[in-house]
Amino acid sequence: MEQEQLKNFRAWFDDYVAGLYGNDEFVNANLQLKERHSLRTCEEMLYLADELDFSDNQKRLSEVIALFHDIGRFEQFVKYRTYNDTRSINHCLLGLEVLDEAKVLERVERKEKQLIEKAIEYHGAKELPKDLDGQCLLFSKLIRDADKLDVFYVVTEYYKQHRLNPQEFMLEVELPDEPGYSEQVVDRILDGQKIDYNMLQTWNDMKLCQLGWVYDVNFTTTLKRIKQRRFLEKIVDFLPKTEDVEKVKKKIFEYVDCRIQQEE
Repeated sequence: MEQEQLKNFRAWFDDYVAGLYGNDEFVNANLQLKERHSLRTCEEMLYLADELDFSDNQKRLSEVIALFHDIGRFEQFVKYRTYNDTRSINHCLLGLEVLDEAKVLERVERKEKQLIEKAIEYHGAKELPKDLDGQCLLFSKLIRDADKLDVFYVVTEYYKQHRLNPQEFMLEVELPDEPGYSEQVVDRILDGQKIDYNMLQTWNDMKLCQLGWVYDVNFTTTLKRIKQRRFLEKIVDFLPKTEDVEKVKKKIFEYVDCRIQQEE
């Protein structure tokens, strides 16, 4: 992939997103959230690519994947006013439709186009397909990690803004903001298992689920960045001060430290 192609993709992204803003402040606030998320995910993707000693061409592919990984989110929110795929549409597949209809990747070499499309398709999947291998597996793992890195940043800022001024909070809140949490979510995290979103009943369940994302991190360098930025501690601070939460905290922190130590 040439640098000029990447430049054109950035310009198309800017124009496409700008065309979806309108007069609805709620929709605009949520579109802006995803626009900024997409651009920061590019930065996270390039950071990981540097750490993994990618070639220049691999870095360009990484940035394109990050730039377009959530392109379906914009139309999704305009149409359905939610980012919840189960209540609307699979945003990964919608993103591929958007790119296909606009012929955005039409001039990309076939193998590279497939890498980009598969990474976009699988970045939001519960698990990666077992038959993925080679570069397709590598880029799919990379975007999942880069995405998580920025979502950790987004949600910690999100929770802070909501705590400071819930009345003027303009972003989507998908679950009830109640004081409790589900025992089954706690149990699954303590068992070292990933959380199915269908299990989530409250905002605190979502926060616990986000702590459990570390089980789905692919690269140790990603865990180091999560630890460096203290994302996990920040999420714990927004959870009730209970024995269950302390157990979860201990389990998650020990897991992260163990994986980092294994590579050092």
